[in-house]
Amino acid sequence: WDIKDQMPLGGEEINSGYKGYGLALMVETFCGILAGGDFGPNIREWTDAKRPANLAQCFVVINPTHFAPGFEQRMSEMNRILRNLEPLHPDKPVLVPGDPERKYMEKVNKEGGVLYTEDQLTVAVSLF
Repeated sequence: WDIKDQMPLGGEEINSGYKGYGLALMVETFCGILAGGDFGPNIREWTDAKRPANLAQCFVVINPTHFAPGFEQRMSEMNRILRNLEPLHPDKPVLVPGDPERKYMEKVNKEGGVLYTEDQLTVAVSLF
């Protein structure tokens, strides 16, 4: 097996794998059952406006200092390892959370701000 043939969350594409199943179950448990919202097949279709959506959210805050020491160094090392993995497509490097946003902020700072198209400016002006 070539690891590139695996789903990002584990397993073969045909059955999505146990890792993806476990992560999906965790999200359903936190955001549906624990938070008091609908879950699984009880969630209405987005086109059905006859009943409330009853969607919920769950936020978990973790202080890494309450766990193993050296979190920042260990996290930096993991990010370095991930960023240095061979990408599936050579022109698309492996990223970690926050990388696209940092890249965009560098672009915005270099350009002196957010650049809008003429159409965006026209629509914005028409709203007032």
